[in-house]
Amino acid sequence: MSPTFRALRNHNYRLYVAGTLVSNTGTWMQRIAQDWLVLTLGGGGTALGITTGLQFLPVLLLSPYAGVIADRFPKRRLLQVTQAAMGVASLLLGVLAVTGVAETWQVYVIAFLFGIGSAFDGPARQSFVSEMVGPDDLSNAVGLNSASFNLARILGPALAGLMIHALGDGSRATGWVILINAVSYLAIIGQLQRMDLAQLHSPRPTGRRPGALVEGVRYVRGQPRMMMILVLVFFAGTFGMNFMITSALMATQVFDKGAGEFGVLGSALAVGSLTGAIMAARRQHIRLRLLVVAGTGFGLALLVASVLPTYLAFAVFAPVIGFCTLTMLNSANTTLQLSAAPEMRGRVMALYMTVVMGGTPLGSPVIGFVGEHFGARWTLVAGGLFTLLGTVLAVAVYARMTGGWRSLLEKSRSREPGRVEDVAPEVVQAT
Repeated sequence: MSPTFRALRNHNYRLYVAGTLVSNTGTWMQRIAQDWLVLTLGGGGTALGITTGLQFLPVLLLSPYAGVIADRFPKRRLLQVTQAAMGVASLLLGVLAVTGVAETWQVYVIAFLFGIGSAFDGPARQSFVSEMVGPDDLSNAVGLNSASFNLARILGPALAGLMIHALGDGSRATGWVILINAVSYLAIIGQLQRMDLAQLHSPRPTGRRPGALVEGVRYVRGQPRMMMILVLVFFAGTFGMNFMITSALMATQVFDKGAGEFGVLGSALAVGSLTGAIMAARRQHIRLRLLVVAGTGFGLALLVASVLPTYLAFAVFAPVIGFCTLTMLNSANTTLQLSAAPEMRGRVMALYMTVVMGGTPLGSPVIGFVGEHFGARWTLVAGGLFTLLGTVLAVAVYARMTGGWRSLLEKSRSREPGRVEDVAPEVVQAT
């Protein structure tokens, strides 16, 4: 089998990828439909920002606790519960929209409920990958997960845009798209049920004990590599990765386009992300400097996008943004999973999800306000500048924790986790 797809040798992982591809396609369809529903109900940039913020607020509030839950219970069962919960939230929103009774406040409430499911799903889903494949295939599996996610990200927005346009561009049209997402959750729930439990590398549950959350935070605070990653992805996730808001505002305010063109922008971003994911799947080792280069490239790409004069130029350049984003996130995800001790992995990934997604409730209303009062282009400028600032601060944090800039330069030339001697001591002991 090609090195690019070596993780697919695992039966359970093949089932997982197939199920998530269907479910993620539906999720991306709903993201486009939900934002378009807000716009059809009379909302603007601020309303979009509030919707996105409410959907990710539970991630900020609950993900650390969700990481404790992920380490305490079988992740396969936990994922089935969280996927079912998000499916019910989608079903409710879809019914409201199709019947024509949806109001903006209802979208806010359901987005928040959907976010609760996402908060508990994220840590379990991220750490479950390492239970399906061994350490040798983990980097490849994370890359293939990203490829599957971004293939869905290409298909979902395009399908949603075409369906909404074909059904009349109104709230009822968005409702049918959202209902498709509700049904799509059955795919991943069914595939999880079909897995061979004997082939899972599941660690012993940690059990219930006081201080488990604080223990996870203290563990991460003592790891320079983890702290650097969390600082970088906080700034990028909070201020830079508001693509649904920035794309919607650029499409409608700057380029005067409709739902179809808005969906195309989401697919264009995913083309670059898919390319980055395929390259990541082939990568055997991750160097520390790759994170810094990817973060810098992402910030600069947002600044370039802010000055592009036409819709066509913006759409053609969007894959560059997607490529830089995926390379940064994939490198961060793989490094954290390989660096974390198995019994701590759920809590480590929970903190990662809290930082990369939990900052959205803080940043998205700000970005939406900037777009509504200063113009859509300034949302990209703000995101790019804050991302560059975060990259600089991340490097400074790492240098301070490891003994200065000379140590940083030496370690940036060495391979990051991928060899036993590069992995955190706790992981070596656990293996």
